[in-house]
Amino acid sequence: MICLTKRYRGLGIKGLNGQRITVLFLLLSIYIQTVAQVPQPLKVFLQKPALKGASVAFMAKEVGSGNVLYSYESDREMTPASVMKTVTAATALEVLGKDFKFETSVLYDGEISNGVLNGNLYLYGGGDPTLNSSELKTYKDSILMIWTSAIRQAGIKKISGQVIADESIFDTEGVSMKWLREDMGNSYSPGSYGLNIFDNTYTLYVTTGATGTQPTLLNTQPHMPLLQFYNYLSTKPIPADSCTITGMPFSNERYLYGAMRTYQSRARIPGDIPDPALYLAQYFSDFLMAEGIEIDGSPTCYRVLSQAGKWKTTGRKTIITTYSPPLEEITRIALFVSHNLYADALLKTLGLRYQPGKAEVMSSFEKGANAIKDYWNTKGINASSLWMYDGSGLAVTDKVSVEFLCDLYIYMSSKSDVSNSFIRSLPRPGIEGTVRNTLRGSKLQGKSHLKSGSMNRVLCYGGYIVKDDKQYAVALLVNSFSGRRATMRAAVEELLLALF
Repeated sequence: MICLTKRYRGLGIKGLNGQRITVLFLLLSIYIQTVAQVPQPLKVFLQKPALKGASVAFMAKEVGSGNVLYSYESDREMTPASVMKTVTAATALEVLGKDFKFETSVLYDGEISNGVLNGNLYLYGGGDPTLNSSELKTYKDSILMIWTSAIRQAGIKKISGQVIADESIFDTEGVSMKWLREDMGNSYSPGSYGLNIFDNTYTLYVTTGATGTQPTLLNTQPHMPLLQFYNYLSTKPIPADSCTITGMPFSNERYLYGAMRTYQSRARIPGDIPDPALYLAQYFSDFLMAEGIEIDGSPTCYRVLSQAGKWKTTGRKTIITTYSPPLEEITRIALFVSHNLYADALLKTLGLRYQPGKAEVMSSFEKGANAIKDYWNTKGINASSLWMYDGSGLAVTDKVSVEFLCDLYIYMSSKSDVSNSFIRSLPRPGIEGTVRNTLRGSKLQGKSHLKSGSMNRVLCYGGYIVKDDKQYAVALLVNSFSGRRATMRAAVEELLLALF
């Protein structure tokens, strides 16, 4: 009591009488309530040696009533890693609708005469991240075959101009300025553009020999003829490869670092396509010529032409428009496999609906982040703790509180018209997605829908858990832990099982 009285002396509390004692007991009851919401299993979890110096935030709220079941550091702003994708996906489903589809069009300018297109062929992108995506389990050139068939049906046998990729719907900032250098060039962090192809990734195949020898580069799939690789790889007797491809957007120089296991005949190292729009123009131009359609000009794209001052706005006629799968399928893939490109494409698409002020200059990433924050504020959910620098959660500067996440999850479950689509987008631990090995064989398997998120010294979860036939919105964010991620994951499983 003395400590509380001294702490609140500035509020005029000098003794335990009259109105002052009422205020004191009110403060005390709030304090007791806060302490009561930190259950014993969480206290045990917080004492783990790996959490010394770390930050932890946790909240569980009943969806039906909004009552808080557990709460710890609920307003602390934390790095959520890929749990940020749940915010992106929920907003996209809400704003765009579960049936929204990305569009990509093949157009031409000039005239078609006697089988010759006296003009240019354009690929106009709407930001679709699914074009020939490996996640759709379609033949790798399927969309190109559809486009080629339509071009033939239009009577085009020769193009006197160029194949031009028009990716101008978004800006050229394909990767967030807040991503780390170590992310640049890796397959898990491809840039998102107005035109995307093959998940904006390729695979480099390598053969390795004895310890101490340098691995030999074989080829890439798909073919990347313009890339120049600088090989700093070594071969060592290690249990698993530890290597990476690094490089900047729009640059054809790629650097290989790390070590690989001995005696591999065809090892794989994935990387990102540095300029997807230009690459698509080149790839499709080669594809058309292989299909017997002649092309006189060299392939190019909006970025290259506009920088050279050669971009021209001409009247165009549509040959064909193709569509992505519906958004509810895209969000499901984005959350199940934690697809960074899909999530960032959704963020930028939401940004098309944001109108900056006259004095504001914003990137496509920034517009999307502002559109998301504004939307949830209009829904009565305080988004002041939400700091987004991408839609995927790859930026270490992304921040959010567990309270915001839980309030969003409650809204999506109880008020949203696309509730089922959102919940189905979250994988079930122990069964599917990136959490298929989490909580496997436990009583929570099949009773929860959770998105995981991880990066260096960060492990997070967000979604829903059912306990005693009640659904709870749950968010657990752990930042700056030490030790192995597998050890921390086991500790998180132990905590969730003890609480639920």
